[in-house]
Amino acid sequence: MTEIVYETGDATAPSAIGSAIIAHICNDLGRWGKGFVIAVSARWPQPERAYRDWYKQRDSNAFGLGSVQFVRVASDLHVANMIGQHGIRSSAGGPPIRYDAVDQSLEKLADFAAVSNASVHMPRIGCGLAGGTWDRIERLIHDRLSSRGISVVVYDPE
Repeated sequence: MTEIVYETGDATAPSAIGSAIIAHICNDLGRWGKGFVIAVSARWPQPERAYRDWYKQRDSNAFGLGSVQFVRVASDLHVANMIGQHGIRSSAGGPPIRYDAVDQSLEKLADFAAVSNASVHMPRIGCGLAGGTWDRIERLIHDRLSSRGISVVVYDPE
């Protein structure tokens, strides 16, 4: 088991040695343009393009809550587009975050990271526009990733 490491800095520029995965939460509406994805798109065009194509072809693929798309952006770096948010606005049912979908996504992320021998890097996923609470998300990250010995670094902006 490893502990989650917290650093101040840019999650799109991971302090990794070896293979790394940058993980973030996406919505299930095919919308990309606010929050952490702005920083992702500023660094690489591939994750946004892949996400939009994935959404367009959703009837014939695995797009949906709990799904993950791994997009290679460098020889030793992937971006994980994790569908853990239903819609983009809070409603009477609560915020858009779907903890069960985040949990499923993190399990798939853990499997990919283990096979790739990669560390995982992220902002405080699900706690911005998705409206989640870090205590719940952190527990899921611990249960799915850290408990399996996968190195996780969470970045807080400066």
